[in-house]
Amino acid sequence: MEPDRGNPFGELDNPFQMPPPYHEQPPIQAPTTLPAAPANNVPPPAAKKQSPPEPKNYGSYGTQEATAAATADLLRRQEELNRKVEELDRRELELQSAALGGSATKKNNWPPLPSFCPVKPCFYQDISVEIPQDFQKTVSMMYYLWLFSAGTLFLNFVACLAWFCVDASNGSGFGLSILWLLLFTPCSFLCWYRPLYKAFRSDSSFNFFVFFFIYFVQDVLYVLQAVGIPGWGFSGWIAALSVLRAGSVGAAVIMMIVAIFVTGNAALGIFMLKRVHSIYRRTGASFQKAQEEFATGVFSNQVVRTAAPTPPRAPLRTLSILDARAHRLHLFSIRYARQSWAPPGGVHFSLTSALPV
Repeated sequence: MEPDRGNPFGELDNPFQMPPPYHEQPPIQAPTTLPAAPANNVPPPAAKKQSPPEPKNYGSYGTQEATAAATADLLRRQEELNRKVEELDRRELELQSAALGGSATKKNNWPPLPSFCPVKPCFYQDISVEIPQDFQKTVSMMYYLWLFSAGTLFLNFVACLAWFCVDASNGSGFGLSILWLLLFTPCSFLCWYRPLYKAFRSDSSFNFFVFFFIYFVQDVLYVLQAVGIPGWGFSGWIAALSVLRAGSVGAAVIMMIVAIFVTGNAALGIFMLKRVHSIYRRTGASFQKAQEEFATGVFSNQVVRTAAPTPPRAPLRTLSILDARAHRLHLFSIRYARQSWAPPGGVHFSLTSALPV
């Protein structure tokens, strides 16, 4: 069969012709070896750690200010509880000592003297036991101030001795410095420190007033000692400068050091006086309470009660007889006043004679 010339494709247009056979193509095989990687020693990127998510603040108690305030409040309450516990322990010790006979168990411990000394302690003093905790610091400071004043008096004696060594005409001042040392050291302890100790121990208004009066006088003496009037036994600023002008440099230096200590003693005395007065005003003490305590203490003293004169007492029988006679005389006078007739003439009698004895 010849191809159809009218067909542009040059093929026979036979729909019944069989298609050509299908030849299956072989599959494409992958290469057995992979291509080599480039020779760059680059480390792999490190894995990034993810931070834990922050807690969300919902506005209740998550702020730092609220946490700090709550912590401070807890600490303050803990301190208050500790103070109360210590106060209760101290009170318990006091009650136990009182139950066992407080005067028998509390032995005098001041001044602290060795056992072989023939002079024994005269007072019992324990600030941590007898003084309330709020006032222990103040009482301890006053005790240290008394020790400082006693040491200052001793240094004043040394300075006056140095002054006497360079100037023999200062014998009176040296003698007075010995007197001040021997007089002021024990008297200051007995006259203002012990009243202060008793005032804080038992909340005594009378002891507060005794302390204020005597310690004010003591502060005035401290100021005079710091001034240093020559001839008074005080090595203060005036006395130290006069010795320096005289050419005694060594004695003047010692006296100036003592003048510094004395000035500090006077300043501390004024400061502590104001502090104790502020505490006294907060405790509720008053002059009226001091008067009541003084009256109670005087009239409860056995020596005062036995020394007071007792008025003489008349016998009971004599008083009863006199009262009976006066009563009869009063009744007889009323009876006689009610009568309208006069007594017969020539009859004379007295009211006292008409009464039976």
